Amino acid sequence: MQKLYLRNSNLFYLLFLLVFLLLTDTCLASVSVVGELTRAKSASPGVKYDGIIVLKNTGDSTSQVKIYQTDYFFTSDGTNVYGDPGSMPRSNAGWITFTPNLLSIPPKETSTVYYTVKISEDTGLKGTYWSMLMVELSSGAGSQIVKDRDGEARMGIQVVIRYGVQIVTDIGDTGTMNIKFLDKKLVRSDKETTFHLDVENTGERRLKPLLWAELYNTEGENIGRFESEKKIIYPGCSVRHSLDLTGVPKGEYKALVIVDNGDENLFGAQYSLSIE
Repeated sequence: MQKLYLRNSNLFYLLFLLVFLLLTDTCLASVSVVGELTRAKSASPGVKYDGIIVLKNTGDSTSQVKIYQTDYFFTSDGTNVYGDPGSMPRSNAGWITFTPNLLSIPPKETSTVYYTVKISEDTGLKGTYWSMLMVELSSGAGSQIVKDRDGEARMGIQVVIRYGVQIVTDIGDTGTMNIKFLDKKLVRSDKETTFHLDVENTGERRLKPLLWAELYNTEGENIGRFESEKKIIYPGCSVRHSLDLTGVPKGEYKALVIVDNGDENLFGAQYSLSIE
């Protein structure tokens, strides 16, 4: 996300760069999270449970970190929505309290964020609920002022870096599991052939399925099995899976696509592919 403010030549040009890092043990300048960035637990309505987020400063100076809540929603076109806490239908942000919301972490030291999830006593709850605790390096880090020939400041650059720890609550083993197959697209370049397939979680419970395709030629011969990486899909969200078909000869094929959640939930679809 970028904001660019343009004014006349006698005023500052301000460029704010916002970088989202959602990788395990990803560095925020000199700060990293210890452990996974998805914290999931199964519990019943009315139950309370605790958790911790450990942050480590691997740098040589003290880092200032801010902790706050957002909701989280994503779609297969790459859209990520970080809404106000509690604004989304399956948000559990209202169940979560945490402390502290500001941290000063000395160099080579660790600090801990403590959170508590107190699930609503609503017996109608079912499926998966989730939100995020955002960890943000405080503003001011990475600032840079560029001056013109007269020594007047023209542009200020401020890099704000943050990542989200997903706090996920499954209500026991309740909630339906279902997949909807959305758009598909075969993309071919000089060097690669890729089959993109979008899938949506239309159920009530999160999924983390393995998606693969068995490819058959016009003679019914199995050309091979092609897999995509596992991706978490929350209810209402969608993701794009990409199958690398590079090396498959030109021709007409049938693709039997399987979405396997690793339990009794198995979903399938069949497509015709023409590799030219």
